[in-house]
Amino acid sequence: MATIKVTCGIIFNDEGQVFICRRKPEKPMGGYWEFPGGKVEESESYEECLKRELLEELDMDVLVKEHFMTVLHNYGSFNIELISFLCDYQRSSYKLVDHDKFKWLDVNLLAKKRLAPADIAIAEKLDSFS
Repeated sequence: MATIKVTCGIIFNDEGQVFICRRKPEKPMGGYWEFPGGKVEESESYEECLKRELLEELDMDVLVKEHFMTVLHNYGSFNIELISFLCDYQRSSYKLVDHDKFKWLDVNLLAKKRLAPADIAIAEKLDSFS
């Protein structure tokens, strides 16, 4: 079974809130909230992938700071390697391509959202630091 490499941003604003998006119902994993990002393309770095995906999906610029953690998750028909990075928000027009909603919220409220299974471990680790 193939493993899909995906990056995601743990994006913080000036108030210390984190950014999450909800996948459109018609998309795979529709209705789940996630840290935004996307699939790594051949010959691009993880940081380049994250910046590209955020621009394409949200018209968002971030400052990618450092790797946070990597999660390996089996979704049954495929495996995902989710590579997360801590980021500082710069700007966005919040254009939604793959998502139907977004929120800025306190880290301790992430557990109340229906997160995509691969994102849960990231939220739990973030909450343990807050």
